[in-house]
Amino acid sequence: MAVSSSTVVAGLTGAAVATVGFLAYQASANVPPGLGRPHAAASTAAEKAPRDKAHPTALPRRSGNGRRVVYSLDDDRVWLVGMAGNVERTFPVTPGRVDPPPGTYGVTTRSAAVTGTDGTPVEHVVRFATVDGVTIGFSAAVGDSGPAPDSTVRTGGIRESRADGDAMWDFATIGQRVVVIR
Repeated sequence: MAVSSSTVVAGLTGAAVATVGFLAYQASANVPPGLGRPHAAASTAAEKAPRDKAHPTALPRRSGNGRRVVYSLDDDRVWLVGMAGNVERTFPVTPGRVDPPPGTYGVTTRSAAVTGTDGTPVEHVVRFATVDGVTIGFSAAVGDSGPAPDSTVRTGGIRESRADGDAMWDFATIGQRVVVIR
């Protein structure tokens, strides 16, 4: 009994599709926690982190442990926190129109220079989340950004000064934890 070449091709194609599906399932089941998605253990970060009223730029309590970037949605502020829990730098930021949910993430990608979704040239882009197809990350506008961006564009760029962008770039390498709090 002869087997036609189309039967062989169909069989090989079916086997390839099944293999790719299985490998995709395995990969999705083994993604390290925090890479682009909030980590389940970050439920305390979803609460409003307590603030020191006498020192409004002080690192909020319950914002995690160890080396991390802390981003406050309510305060539009970032803290770069060293291994011993010491604040190496804190600075204000201007958020995009789409916020990440509170939680713990990991830096997933970085770009030295790109054009933001609002058309502004930016540098030192540090991305850590995606919300409804919008990538969320820190960046610094390069030079004169020109006219105000279109306010209807859904952007995830969290803008910082160029000096703060330099500090973020040096601090937040791939995998670095980013804790988003209220």
